[in-house]
This record gives sequence, C-alpha cells and structure tokens, in this order.
Amino acid sequence: MRFGFDNTFARLPERFFARVLPTKVATPALVALNREVAALLGLDPDALASPEGLLALSGNAPPEDADPIALAYAGHQFGSFVRLGDGRAILLGEIVGKDGQRRDVQLKGAGRTPFSRGGDGRAALGPVLREYVVSEAMAALGIPTTRALAAVTTGEPVFREETLPGAILARVAKSHLRVGTFELLAARDDREGLEVLVGHAIERHYPARAEDARARGAPLARALLEGVIEAQASLVARWLGVGFVHGVMNTDNMSISGETIDYGPCAFLDAYEPNKKFSSIDVGGRYAYANQPRIAVWNLARLAEALLPLLAPEEDEAVRVATELLEGFMPAFQTAHLAVLRAKLGLSEAEAEDVQLAADLLGRMAANEVDFTIFFRRLTELAEAPDDGAKEERAAALFAEPAAFRTWAETWRLRLAREAQSSASRAAAMRLANPAFIPRNHRVEEALQAARHDDFAPFEALVRVLRRPHEDQPESAHLAEPPRPEERVERTFCGT
Repeated sequence: MRFGFDNTFARLPERFFARVLPTKVATPALVALNREVAALLGLDPDALASPEGLLALSGNAPPEDADPIALAYAGHQFGSFVRLGDGRAILLGEIVGKDGQRRDVQLKGAGRTPFSRGGDGRAALGPVLREYVVSEAMAALGIPTTRALAAVTTGEPVFREETLPGAILARVAKSHLRVGTFELLAARDDREGLEVLVGHAIERHYPARAEDARARGAPLARALLEGVIEAQASLVARWLGVGFVHGVMNTDNMSISGETIDYGPCAFLDAYEPNKKFSSIDVGGRYAYANQPRIAVWNLARLAEALLPLLAPEEDEAVRVATELLEGFMPAFQTAHLAVLRAKLGLSEAEAEDVQLAADLLGRMAANEVDFTIFFRRLTELAEAPDDGAKEERAAALFAEPAAFRTWAETWRLRLAREAQSSASRAAAMRLANPAFIPRNHRVEEALQAARHDDFAPFEALVRVLRRPHEDQPESAHLAEPPRPEERVERTFCGT
C-alpha cells in the first residue's frame, strides 16, 4: 500500500529524529476509521478498512513510501527542563491533502523508540479512544486540533496499574513540531540546526510571513515567533470559549502550528470554575482553566529564548525584540477572547462596556457554580425571545441564586436592544458559538468502560453526536446533561 507520502522532515539532518520501525502487534483489529479525515488526505477509506490497510494502520506493514521516524525534542514539564522525544509515537510520513495542506500521519502506541526512556512504547485502548473522541469534538467545534484517522486494537495487553487492552491511534497533524523541538536544539547549542528548523517550520506553517520577512530583510526567526504567538493567542481564547482545559500545557505539548495537541489530562468544564484542573499531579493548579493564557505566555517565552541567537545580531537587541513580541500576546489574546465572548452573548457589534458585561456574567456563574455549556445554550434560547419569562426562568434556574442572573439579564437585554440584527439571526449565530454537546467526562468514561468489554456502541454513538455539537438532537439529549455527584470524573487522563 502507498499513501502518497512526501517526507520533508525526514530529509532534514538526522540529529532531529531517529529512524525506527513500528513494532509489530499480534492481532490488529480496526475499531474506528475516520472516513472524513481519510478523504481529506486523499486516501481511500475502503482501502484503509481492508486487511492491507489494517496492516498499515497497525504498523505491521507500513506503507512502502513511508519513512518511519521518531522525533527528538525537549520540554519544560511543570517548569522543569527535560530532554524527551517520541517515546511511543512513530511518524510514518507527510501527505499533501486535497485542500493543499501538508499533514503528518503518526502512529501513537507503535512501540519502543530510542526516546522511550524505559517505557514500553505502547498505548492502552482507553486513552486512544479518549483522544479520538475529544479531538473529533474539538474539530467539530471549529477549534484547531490534531485529528484521529483510525483506532486499532493490538490484541496484546499493556501493563499499567492494571492490565489493559492495547491499542494504536493513527493521528494526523499539520506537524508534530513543538516549542520543545526548538528547545532541544538550543540546549545543544546547535545554531545551524535552529536555522534549518526555523526555515522548515515557517515555510510549512507561515509561508506568507516567510515571504514578507525575506522581502523586508527581516529575520525568519522573528517572523516565526510572531506567527506562533498569534496562533496560540487565538487557540487559547477558543479553548476558554468552550470550557476546555488542556491539563498539561508543557512546552512539549505546545504545537508550532497552533493546533491543540497531545490530549493528556484534558477535560471540559461542567460547572464554571476558573481554578478547575484535571491532573492529579498538578497540585498547585499550574494548568488550571483560567491559568491557560498565562502559561501560554510562559511557554512562548521559552520558544523566544531558544530563538534568541536568530532574532538579532546582538543579544541585547534580541532580548528587546523577544520581549516586545511576547508583550503582544496578552492584548492579542484579550481581543480574541472578547470576540469569543461577544459571539456567545449574541453581540455582533463592539461596545466598550462589553468587557464588563462578560466579566460580570462569568463572575456570577462562578459564584453560583453554573453549568457552562447548558447555561449558554439556554441563553441562546432566551436571545431568540428576550421577553419570554419562561425561557428566562430556565436560564435563571441554573443559578443557586436566580436573582443573580435576572439582574445581569436586564443589562444584557438593554445591550441587545442597541443592535440592529433580528432575534432570529442572533440566536442562529449564538447556536454556532454555544454548543449543545461537549465530551462530558462521565459520558466518555461510560463509553471507555464499555469498550474494555468489547462493546463499542457507546463510543460510536458519542462520536456521532459530538460531530454535530451545535445541532439539537432530542434522541441524544441525555448526553448533554451534567453529571450527578456519583458520576463526576475529577481527573481525566486522555493520553496516559
């Protein structure tokens, strides 16, 4: 089987990666095939679902035009620098899809590599299916993300705290370049390598910036840093708009392309809690929901440090340039986040008071532990008929103190009245900004528990619903419900 690979990264200096073949598995079986992603890549879904396709997706017989490699990188994990690399993921190659976009195809859980550091290089079924579910939900929500091409069981156990069924995720990404990729070269004092990687990354992800920088005689590293800062500001704003918590925003989990990558202890908020975290080892809440913009700046500062030798001839000037660019993150994030909040509130025009209107609402939601997703969906219903008392009561009922909402709603209605758009068009736009369905922790856990017993129907149903997150689906309404106390999942590990 041929995938039509064109492996540009594998043609870079070999100190950037290690060539390694996937380790064969006993009895691979296809659990899920993403036909939409396959078609985007220009691959035949039926061929991928065939026995020959299964051999490729499991790593037992990689496509003949593949050039399998494990990428080398480093990262700051909870603030501490560590030399890392793909310890269980193997990049098969790159495909230029039907949309002209170049994407990596990687097998996650494909066996040991030179970077495994004592690990077995394998993945368990639960985390593989969780990443499949969450990444597909993120894509349907319009948030830049890696995608799942397929999930395959291996027929072999993996040994963690308990014995679990093994699996492999075929993952697609614009690239697997991370902040930590640049950090590793900087730690090696490899200036030549940095120059090569900067040129590769900017041509792949920000070609217009590369062209402009060359026309102005500006450093490519500066143009790349500007592009990454802008992309990450937009990405984190979108995360907050749907209540997403990445969970472990280490620098090796921050993609240069601006995609969400490496779904570790990730989750979506149920009740709106700004300090909510989902990692059992994140004792201090470093990666909590509301801390994500601040951590993004911290991570980008590590990228800037790695690029300092290429930002300007003199160190003082390079530091000045880096500082100036990093100071632009928060204004860019705040602008993007306010745009997200305006859309959620049904505002099509900008007014200065919108910042306070949104902040006031979020403060009241936090104080009343209001379900984030359900509230904004009910606000959408109210926006279609702002004077409907019954719809206002449905929204107010989510608050422990309903008067907290009613007081805010008076100001909100006055703000809506100053806009020209109709209630119907406003509500239609709000439905796109306020999903009805997210991957609720307890629903995902139900699907994963069933899958451990070879029942994949709940997983398949969840994926179907989450691919249409903005549509009312009465037959699946129970999936939108918040968890009962006994169903709450406080710590969700997507990638372990």
